[in-house]
Amino acid sequence: MDLYCVMGNPVEHSRSPRIHARFAQLCGQQLEYGRRLIPLGAFAEGIAAFRREAAERGDAALGCNITVPFKFEAAALAQHTSERALLAQAVNTLCFEADGGIRADNTDGIGLVNDIVRNAGVPLQGKALLLIGAGGAAAGVLGPLLDAGASRVVVANRTVDKAVELVRRHAAIALRHGASLEAWALDEVPGAFDVVVNATASSLAGDAVPVKASVLREGGLAVDMMYGPAAAGFMAWAEAHGAVARDGLGMLVEQAAESFEIWRGVRPPSAQVLAEIRAELK
Repeated sequence: MDLYCVMGNPVEHSRSPRIHARFAQLCGQQLEYGRRLIPLGAFAEGIAAFRREAAERGDAALGCNITVPFKFEAAALAQHTSERALLAQAVNTLCFEADGGIRADNTDGIGLVNDIVRNAGVPLQGKALLLIGAGGAAAGVLGPLLDAGASRVVVANRTVDKAVELVRRHAAIALRHGASLEAWALDEVPGAFDVVVNATASSLAGDAVPVKASVLREGGLAVDMMYGPAAAGFMAWAEAHGAVARDGLGMLVEQAAESFEIWRGVRPPSAQVLAEIRAELK
């Protein structure tokens, strides 16, 4: 059996096994996808154990998804890393090679772009976009957002130096696309935006939205990368100020679809699975 899993701490909440099982069913692929809780400080050992245990069973461990807090550690384990993962300096997808090597990628950003463009029906070409946060979640999506054609992207963060560093790292991509890329403090962001993406943990912590409502353009799109109850506060705030609110469930399904295609060479019907998962949650 071909084995895959999601590794994290915590990980029991992850919907990835449900998503990948449905992808496999719809695409006629034979595989198993599970959850593995990895102790803090033992990520490399967790990878080795997954591969060893699969071999002992006569199965093949072929890949895994990585969630918090191991995305940075995963990047350090790989021998081959995609350009987008190098830019993000974080990894959410690992492929295990027959020779023992590891290939790494980051599908978070393209997952977010695909959800916004395909599922929400909002083109990013020529749009003004605000990215709230400058941590690992923001780093994983900034490059693909620029590649999607946003004409102006502002990265806003409580610690401005982190936003400045993230902007510096992506300056070449912005230049290539002729996009304006700026770093601002959360309370100093100028102007209103077609799309606002919350990549902070404010929703998870139940904190107030960290930017002023004037950043929202009437009828614009506001996306929280969290989903379910964790995104409720941000979404309610966005809707109260005239924006269209969206949670991160579509991003979750679309990044999973990218990982699935990397592993299996077939594109799963992500929109169908997203609709099914939303119906289950309701």
